[in-house]
Amino acid sequence: MRSDWPTRPLGELTVSFDSRRKPVKESERVRGPYPYYGASGIVDYVDGYLFDGEYLLIAEDGENLRTRNTPVAFRAVGKFWVNNHAHIVQGNGLATTRFLEYAVRAADISPYLTGAVMPKLTRGNLIKLPVSCPPREVQDAVVGVLGALDDRIDLLRQTNATLESIAQALFKSWFIDFDPARAKAEGREPEGMDAATAALFPAEFEESALGLIPKGWRIRSLDSFATYLNGLALQKYPPESDDEFLPVIKIAQLRAGSTAGADRASARLKPEYVVRDGDVLFSWSGSLEVELWCGGLGALNQHLFKVTSDAVPKWFYYLATRHFLPTFREIAAHKATTMGHIQRKHLTEARLAMPPIEVVHALGPAIGPLVDRRITGSLQVRELGELRDTLLPRLISGKLRLPEAQGRVEEALA
Repeated sequence: MRSDWPTRPLGELTVSFDSRRKPVKESERVRGPYPYYGASGIVDYVDGYLFDGEYLLIAEDGENLRTRNTPVAFRAVGKFWVNNHAHIVQGNGLATTRFLEYAVRAADISPYLTGAVMPKLTRGNLIKLPVSCPPREVQDAVVGVLGALDDRIDLLRQTNATLESIAQALFKSWFIDFDPARAKAEGREPEGMDAATAALFPAEFEESALGLIPKGWRIRSLDSFATYLNGLALQKYPPESDDEFLPVIKIAQLRAGSTAGADRASARLKPEYVVRDGDVLFSWSGSLEVELWCGGLGALNQHLFKVTSDAVPKWFYYLATRHFLPTFREIAAHKATTMGHIQRKHLTEARLAMPPIEVVHALGPAIGPLVDRRITGSLQVRELGELRDTLLPRLISGKLRLPEAQGRVEEALA
């Protein structure tokens, strides 16, 4: 998009810190509190840091430079480590670091990429990249508009992480560690619940295949109360036309939470293979993940399970599957294949103690809303992200007046 603002090469607007980057092999990393960044964001956490402050990281290599399914430029703030797959710069005063984050995202980088197989954005080409450079007061105003959206998105993500953590902790306490039942068996009042909820838990234990479990509860496998539907080889189901199709949800889309840049498949699949917001998806091959999908309508690809149940509520089968994810990842890691995976028998072997179904439903008001709020929050993140991505190129180019953009943002955040 042609800019109404002057453009300048990125090298004239930044100070480079590439010489301070230092890759660390995964086998040599020591786990710690500091983010370890690569081309597309945080890839690990380590026990040391190279930088402390606000910097802009720009992908140096990777297919995402072409597809741009995730931002190629993103800020890192605080103490962190960077490997040699991301350039690291700061604004030099002619442009602020945060404005440059948006300016690089809006820039056309394709003419500056090299590499036929693996795209690469060299330092030499990066500094030539022309980016919009309006006056500083305009930069600040643009950052104020787009930054307000990103700040709300960050807050929603933090809230979602907290909701997820609370829901998982409650599930583990009640259905894995049996804390309320243990408290009652020891003559104590269960912590963190009212008397009506506490009354739902028994005060006695009995022997089972898993050891002692609350009396009246039964051992159930994951696949005994939930259905794990494997996706289709969707290359066999081409789209009807350029206007009639479903984006294909593969592992990459599941991890990104978005169908941006996805392949296309037929829009006339059987309903059970259509993915909708709020569905529970489980990638059982490669990168094992269990997520509440909130990326819009899509088609279920092979190597993904769509998890449903007519027997238990969503919060139960979602959290139960999430609970066994570390076990499943461990199984997949020991597969003697190029792509680790689990088999259906592992769903049968994943067993837990479950109370009578009426008790599960009665406990729902304590845990279910946490999962529902997490879905709502994720949908808000998507909505605000779409608005930001719509406004960004027009603001950076000067094609959209700031008052109009501010009005749209204020309305979205109200």
